[in-house]
Amino acid sequence: MKIIHTEASCGWGGQEIRILEESRGLIQRGHEVSVACPAHARMAAEAARFGVPVTALPIEFKTIAGLRALRCHLAAARPDVVNTHSSADSWLVALACATLTSPPAIVRTRHISAPVAGNFANRWLYRQARAVATTGESLRRHLLDTLDLDPERVTSVPTGIDTECFSPVSSAADKAAAKTALGLDQNKIHIGIVATLRSWKGHLYLLDAFAQLQRPDLQLVIVGEGPMREPITEKIAALGLGDRVTLAGQRTDPERWLQAMDVFCLPSYANEGVPQAILQAMLCALPIVTTPVGSILEAVSDGETALVVPPKDATALAAAISRLLDDPALAAHLGDHARRVASADFSKDTMLDRMETLFRQARSS
Repeated sequence: MKIIHTEASCGWGGQEIRILEESRGLIQRGHEVSVACPAHARMAAEAARFGVPVTALPIEFKTIAGLRALRCHLAAARPDVVNTHSSADSWLVALACATLTSPPAIVRTRHISAPVAGNFANRWLYRQARAVATTGESLRRHLLDTLDLDPERVTSVPTGIDTECFSPVSSAADKAAAKTALGLDQNKIHIGIVATLRSWKGHLYLLDAFAQLQRPDLQLVIVGEGPMREPITEKIAALGLGDRVTLAGQRTDPERWLQAMDVFCLPSYANEGVPQAILQAMLCALPIVTTPVGSILEAVSDGETALVVPPKDATALAAAISRLLDDPALAAHLGDHARRVASADFSKDTMLDRMETLFRQARSS
């Protein structure tokens, strides 16, 4: 198949990474896949690293210029399927296809759990897609309930993770070596988070929780970059945590940082599907503390594969971390069980199989 992904977002996070990982995987399966996005989008710069062709189009906003450019691109490329991902590009694709003689099949992927208004415009927009994919079942149910869509056309396809790349270290010595290789103190216990620095990821609550853990052997590792960098830096200073927090910045090797961590936290309070970082941490057999937000509970279960605490509750977050530190047997059980679950249900091949089937069905319907 010939598939074009469109993405209006200029940011960089799980949504953009999924598009490129999925594209790379389908290219490896013999499909012709490319991405259309704004020229200044981070995705445009990163696509080459994934081996994905990219076309720069002015589709960041809903403009006449963007509509014309996208219509010309689709008319010239003649894809079988166009997969849209954000609001602006979804509108531009729907309008462009409405004016083409032989338009491609539209597939809409909904990545985040932010509510969708059930108005006439959104009902029209989503019904232009022959298929809708969501990154979690709770997102799927929300679209069905809000937009009254045909359940047969809306499918949950959580993001799949490379089970070979993300794997646990095999011994305490390997854990120490993983820390040393990253410049971390192998004698410290490292609490970590891997996430774009956005407000709803809960970094500020994690810092409040960490400040409550009065143990000199603990170090907090924050991997990621984003618009909350300055508020996070200010919070670290205000809490007097400068020497206890490592800001690692954006990394292309998150698996190495996860392998160096002892406990993983993702205290999100909004906008989550099934977060890639949760799945990556599960595959690395890390004990996890997280929240019941979006579709997170479709990946983990409290007391079985993670400890789940209320969002925006630093005290509960600190207590859960302490529980894992004080009970190594529980931590090991959660990590081992999490890896088995993630390997069985959230592999990259499973995601590619399901998206490939969805694209074929959309093309032929």
